[in-house]
Amino acid sequence: MTDPSPSTAPAPTPSPSPWRFCIAPMLDWTDRHYRLLARQLSRHARLYTEMVTTGALLHGDVERHLRFDESEHPVALQLGGSDPQALAEAARIGADWGYDEINLNVGCPSDRVQNGAFGACLMAQPALVAECVTAMREAVDVPVTVKSRIGIDHQETYDEFREFVDIVADQGGAEVFIVHSRKAWLKGLSPKQNRDVPPLRPEFATRLKRERPDLTVVLNGGLTEIEAMRAALAEVDGVMVGRAAYQNVGLLADIDAALFDDGKTADRLAALLAYRDYAAAEIARGTRLPTLIKPILTLFQGRPGARAYRRHLSEQSPRRADDPNVIDEAIELLR
Repeated sequence: MTDPSPSTAPAPTPSPSPWRFCIAPMLDWTDRHYRLLARQLSRHARLYTEMVTTGALLHGDVERHLRFDESEHPVALQLGGSDPQALAEAARIGADWGYDEINLNVGCPSDRVQNGAFGACLMAQPALVAECVTAMREAVDVPVTVKSRIGIDHQETYDEFREFVDIVADQGGAEVFIVHSRKAWLKGLSPKQNRDVPPLRPEFATRLKRERPDLTVVLNGGLTEIEAMRAALAEVDGVMVGRAAYQNVGLLADIDAALFDDGKTADRLAALLAYRDYAAAEIARGTRLPTLIKPILTLFQGRPGARAYRRHLSEQSPRRADDPNVIDEAIELLR
């Protein structure tokens, strides 16, 4: 039998975008312990750090902020800042530490971030964001990406959002936009309230992808079910999951099988056993157990024994903060 001619050979299946499935940067959640567990559950997920400010890297404990396990790759560092040169230096530090991507936060609505003149308030200054992206791109060889809202305060229209993207892409050279499809109210609403109001507008991201196919567009906001993620991937390059990834961390066990052709469902118990060994090593280095059990509390949500498992971890870890056997005992409650 002869090989099929070029005209009849099936077209190769395109590789999925590196941003096909991402776990959002979340303060007090996506630390290195959480990310290590997430990697046990998904080989393909793109992981993000908590936001790290430029000041914390340029004047603080760099190792505390940037240390990560090699198994976490691909892993991105999210930076907060608004000074182009400080961001460039912080990006250089992150790239030197081995991060696969540097992400600029243009979406956080907290008062502390606003007082530092960065986060979501930067959406009012697209030319400055473009300048920041340019400086970061010139400093590193890894991708520099932007995570933004669809607008702030009285920015209501798609055209305003599109203008922001065009300036940052065309003047700053940004090629990847992670779009949190909820506008941020910087005045009058707390960060917690900004998680639920105003309403989500995912059509801003999908329209952006149609109109700017040269850009990589990742949809963030309100994605909690795998079917919704799969549907979104028909219109954008990737999805990013936030609260659902810690409220039910076991969800990640199904991601590779559901969203990647070569993936398979992860064994949650095997992931926990690997994490248990990691936790024991961390305790030997001085990390306290309550910090380490936080990522695994919801791993078996909805499974037999999950309530007893979670109660045991929650009650015993403060009392026995240097005893990894607490995790072994919790595993027995699942059996």
